[in-house]
Amino acid sequence: MKERASRPVVITRPLAQAGAFATQVTAIGRLPVIFPLLEIAPVADSTELQRVLSMLEHYALVVFVSPNAIDAAFQFIPSWPQAVAIGIVGEGSRLALQRHGVDASHASIYAPRNSERMDSEELFKSLDLDALRGKRVLIVRGQAGRDFLTDMLRAGQVEVDHVTAYQRRLPQIDAEKAAHLRSLIDAGSEWVVTSSEVLRNLRQITADMLGQDCVVKLQRNEIIVSHQRIAETAQSLGFSLVTMTGSGDERLIAALQSPA
Repeated sequence: MKERASRPVVITRPLAQAGAFATQVTAIGRLPVIFPLLEIAPVADSTELQRVLSMLEHYALVVFVSPNAIDAAFQFIPSWPQAVAIGIVGEGSRLALQRHGVDASHASIYAPRNSERMDSEELFKSLDLDALRGKRVLIVRGQAGRDFLTDMLRAGQVEVDHVTAYQRRLPQIDAEKAAHLRSLIDAGSEWVVTSSEVLRNLRQITADMLGQDCVVKLQRNEIIVSHQRIAETAQSLGFSLVTMTGSGDERLIAALQSPA
């Protein structure tokens, strides 16, 4: 295995979110390689999205499931209605809100209190369910995702609506990208993965384009993940070197700086 400092750090998040993290990786003396394993695309028809977002004042709380949901929605939100609270599940979403000019001075922002588990379960714990009972909550998301928050809110007599703000797609991998993927696997890269879907895409693309022998080699590469659920997915997919950091880019960077 190569010395850690000489191994590529593969950034697998969607292209629009990869550049800033790549800059941080460079700043610690590591070599970033941007290799998106998830594509974010607009919805084919934004009519319903625009209609729902024009009525935000009808909701007590709007939950954005990811930075992608925030970026997609804020194309159609000229200003945030201050009386409407916001729910987020990660620090990346807080930064996305700030890019669109929204922080705690513009709205009440609810987020998980446990920085080790930034997910919908922890977000639910941070909400005032009594204050939401009998009111409406909007969840802004990609295609249908996990339903934990919806189920828990509805069980607490909260009306929940959903709107799709973007699409998630498997990237197209041509022969040139497949060769690049093989070289990254052969180099014993460290793969920074911030969603289970990305991890499944990585394994599927490797199997489809490069074959099972390369999958076995990939499974010996180090995977750095931001959440326990992703770590569990990695282990179920046969990855043997999995580091779980907790939410936030600063924790991912710290893991890349720690002794191998």
